[in-house]
Amino acid sequence: MPEPHGIPFREAARTWLRIGLESFGGPAGQIAVMHRILVEEKRWISERRFLHALNYCMLLPGPEAMQLATYVGWLLHRTRGGLVAGTLFVLPGALLMLVLAAVYATWQHVAFIEGLFFGLKPAVLAVVIEAVLRIGRRALGNGALLAIAAASFIAIFFFAVPFPVIVAGAALTGWLGSRATPAHFAPRAAHAPKGVGAAPIVDALLDEQVPEHARPSLRRAVRTLLTCTVLWFGPIVALALLLGRGHVFVQIGLFFGKAAVVTFGGAYAVLAYVAQQLVDNFGWLSAGEMLDGLGLAETTPGPLILVTQFSGFLAGARFAPELPPLLAGVVGAALTTWVTFVPCFLWIFLGAPWIEALRGNRSLNGALTGITAAVVGVVLNLSVWFALHTLFGAAPVRDVGPLRLLVPDVDTLSWPSLVLAAAAAVATFRWRVGMLPVLGACAAAGAAWTLLTG
Repeated sequence: MPEPHGIPFREAARTWLRIGLESFGGPAGQIAVMHRILVEEKRWISERRFLHALNYCMLLPGPEAMQLATYVGWLLHRTRGGLVAGTLFVLPGALLMLVLAAVYATWQHVAFIEGLFFGLKPAVLAVVIEAVLRIGRRALGNGALLAIAAASFIAIFFFAVPFPVIVAGAALTGWLGSRATPAHFAPRAAHAPKGVGAAPIVDALLDEQVPEHARPSLRRAVRTLLTCTVLWFGPIVALALLLGRGHVFVQIGLFFGKAAVVTFGGAYAVLAYVAQQLVDNFGWLSAGEMLDGLGLAETTPGPLILVTQFSGFLAGARFAPELPPLLAGVVGAALTTWVTFVPCFLWIFLGAPWIEALRGNRSLNGALTGITAAVVGVVLNLSVWFALHTLFGAAPVRDVGPLRLLVPDVDTLSWPSLVLAAAAAVATFRWRVGMLPVLGACAAAGAAWTLLTG
């Protein structure tokens, strides 16, 4: 039976696969890609509904961009739409990361592959900067929201304030502000391209009558909770019964399953915790290997949290002697990916109907508008962090009183990276070249440079 909005399921699936293939640049780039395709190009949902869903996803543990895709897929085609949207958002990057992890574990360093990623990083930097500007223009409509964004950036970049604290402060500010000056914290009007007057497809229908799947239901919530919990922990229990609780596969499932519920603020925010546990506690890989995994995740499509899949592959390949190393690595990577992303579907299918029901609540909208502004500051922080680590060989942290400063060593500036970043920026901002051609050209240039200077 076709959906009332008339968007075929096959077309939606193709769109989600396209988004998954184009989702470079971490959460900033991924959110910008979805905004461009879903709001501006397809006009399936309005900017207001897009930001409403994004605000909820920012409150959740796990990769917010993947959960945003799941949310919109769920709005369009119910549970199967959410499953397909979230899966196709992750799948291209997960498969590529699996191949790269196998290559890394087998050959460790291959000049050609190193060159590809050397060229990709500066190009991704241009994508991230473009994303920050795009989101900032849309989300920061007045001085109050701009002040929240600036305060959030200062708090996380200079004082290392935890992400949940920033979100809570922004939500409280937005909630209070919606009562004191409602006009400053009201959701922005839906953005439409010039010459287009009709409401976006999904909004036009949902504003008339909320479909059954988007209405809160306690019975459905309990069923969803039980089903996802069994799927989430079932493989870990089965492996513990078969191999024993101390086996590396069971430890992988338990650790990354636990990490999935504490990864507030995305991969960068949780990286220090995960790296410390993997390196110092479990001893599955070295600190340098963890950074290599992050570099791979930064320059492949999909969520940055796929760095955990890389770690799971190395752990399985090295500490499951009963299987051939590559097969054990695949099992470790698959288990890591499963326990990392299954809860993401749970958060959406469980909470999205209640969030939809509260869309018209002024106080909630004020709180979420404050969070939107804070997200701009947090994404700017990620962009600066990524830029420093892309252009400089070292960016040590220097503590000055309560301040935490990232101070790069000017002598380690990579001139080829700077040139590639500048070329990518000119191509993106001046000539409006598409993202994939820019990434491909920079990757080829990086490979050529590495082989020539090798």
